[in-house]
Amino acid sequence: MSKPMRSWWHELNTWDPESAIEFYTRTLGWEFEDTDLPDGSHYWIATKDGAPVGGIFGLTEPDYNGIPSHWMTYMTVDDINQAEKATSYAGGEITRPSTKIPGVGKLAVVTDASGALIGLIQPDPNHALADVATTH
Repeated sequence: MSKPMRSWWHELNTWDPESAIEFYTRTLGWEFEDTDLPDGSHYWIATKDGAPVGGIFGLTEPDYNGIPSHWMTYMTVDDINQAEKATSYAGGEITRPSTKIPGVGKLAVVTDASGALIGLIQPDPNHALADVATTH
């Protein structure tokens, strides 16, 4: 029996990152580090006791109009390009094509055949959590 896919990263997609940062700092004791994404937008990495626990992505107009704030879970894959091909073949849709995030890995957002969103990540082999990411 093979192991289930590992849930590797949790990301809050929100219209109000500042309020979310304040909320999770107060309620969970998380600390946040602001970093720039390749497109110039901001991303906040949440840590607890020095270990990464998730991130916050700011939704912006017009790209994300109509999308409510939500948590996104990313599941690990060995090959993001193959996973995107398999998604299309299996009746899903690629809603955000894979993007390389330096030091993190390659991320994509897809839907399954029923329309449910799921994130996929091919972790960067040098990332601190890469050794615990396994799909088999």
